[in-house]
Amino acid sequence: MPIFKIRLKTNDKVIVLSGKEKGKTGKVISTHPKLNKVTVEGINIVKKHIKPTQQNKVGSIKEITKPIHVSKVAIIEPTSKRPSKIGYLIDKEGNKKRIYKKTGKEIV
Repeated sequence: MPIFKIRLKTNDKVIVLSGKEKGKTGKVISTHPKLNKVTVEGINIVKKHIKPTQQNKVGSIKEITKPIHVSKVAIIEPTSKRPSKIGYLIDKEGNKKRIYKKTGKEIV
C-alpha cells in the first residue's frame, strides 16, 4: 500500500471544496498518509451504532468524525479567506518552508 505525501498538517484551517459538506471550514485533527485522507473537526460526522458488551451494558449511538479525502479540502489563506494550494520554498539556510501558492506568503 503506497504512502501518500500530504501537504496539510495538524491544526491547519481548511475548507471543503466538494461533497455534501461543501463550503464548511474546520481544523485538521489528524492526517492519514496511507489512506490519503485527513480528519477535519466537525466535518463528515456519522452515527455509529454500538452493541451492548460486557464492559458497556447498554448499546448506544455515537457520533464520530470520519476522514475525508485530501483532494476535497484546501487550506484557507488567512488574508483573503479563500482556498489556496500549498507550495514549498527553500531559503538560504536550506530550510524547507510551506507557502501559499496564491500569495507566496509563508504558512505559520
